[in-house]
Amino acid sequence: MAVVSGPPIRVLIVDDDALVRAGLAMMLGGAADLEIVGEAEDGTQVIAAIDAHRPDVVLMDIRMPRLDGLAATRLVRARPDAPQVIVLTTFDVDEHVLTALRDGAAGFLVKDTPPTEILRAIRLVAAGDAVLSPTVTRKLVDQMAADGAPAISARAVALLGELTEREHEVALAVGQGSSNAEIAAELYMSVATVKAHVSRLLMKLDLDNRVQIALLVHDAGLSRQ
Repeated sequence: MAVVSGPPIRVLIVDDDALVRAGLAMMLGGAADLEIVGEAEDGTQVIAAIDAHRPDVVLMDIRMPRLDGLAATRLVRARPDAPQVIVLTTFDVDEHVLTALRDGAAGFLVKDTPPTEILRAIRLVAAGDAVLSPTVTRKLVDQMAADGAPAISARAVALLGELTEREHEVALAVGQGSSNAEIAAELYMSVATVKAHVSRLLMKLDLDNRVQIALLVHDAGLSRQ
């Protein structure tokens, strides 16, 4: 059981299926460090629910009838002091997940994820981390490659061109889906130094999480095969 050292993490559940909302609320309600502060059944209700409940984390279904989770995520992440968003999907990796990550979601979970993993994900994003393993990052990069090489983004090239040589090396390794430990071994750095470089990259590139670094590297045509 998590040790509660501060106020509970406030969670908003957004899903058009009442049974899914009830199941998630029941599943998460027993955690001492979490509080389910509200629910919404469609993306059109999300902003009002955030204003009313001030959640730290939003569990956001991607597929909803009136305003889907992609559009709702863009609205949420455009706000000042926006809560973190974890998108929920019935698929492992698809184009909707990529769009959500580009728009600032901190990660994604498939709906049959075990309860312990959902709890872990909420705690991670509340602490400022992303819910994407290196394996998932590699799958995303592989899918983008399989979809064909898009036009190289001049903006992505320009942003990466502002990095130092070492930052550029770390960005390329992140773009390949390497873990911090793998980057440390490859570039002869400590894991702590890699973490510091990744943090600086996020700040310098104005990104939300490391998978957005990988997407930027891909957009710049620099993904290594």
